[in-house]
Amino acid sequence: MSGSGAPRTEVDGHGLRVVVVAARWHDTVMDGLLAGAERALAGAGARTQVVRVPGSFELPVAAAAAARAGADAVVALGVVVRGETPHFDYVCQAATSGLTDVAVSTGVPVGFGVLTVDDEAQAVARAGLRGSREDKGAEAAEAAIATAVAIRAL
Repeated sequence: MSGSGAPRTEVDGHGLRVVVVAARWHDTVMDGLLAGAERALAGAGARTQVVRVPGSFELPVAAAAAARAGADAVVALGVVVRGETPHFDYVCQAATSGLTDVAVSTGVPVGFGVLTVDDEAQAVARAGLRGSREDKGAEAAEAAIATAVAIRAL
């Protein structure tokens, strides 16, 4: 399982402004990812704003806007399910590269909660829904907060 060995991060996020940028494709999975991220952020005491975009390809531009608007951290949530065409590869590469560029160029941590899966069953298993094995929305939020706190300590 991909979550094997994942660190548990519990940090105090009070005073942090975190923007969650979330795609709209795959409603059920996205509802789970978003709920997990919101639970983790609320549990850490972070102030949260949610911005919805059409798909995972649009996540980097929204994340960049959030970073420029003063977010202390960004959580990017999306789902890309492999299909019969190379579209999957292009969207996954664009989202990954774009979100990495946002984090490095702005210095604002971006929690990567974009599921890149072969089928919907794999997405559901990682979405933090009842019966899911993993909660990637919460993990992405925890990573973003932990990194923001670490950066502030520098």
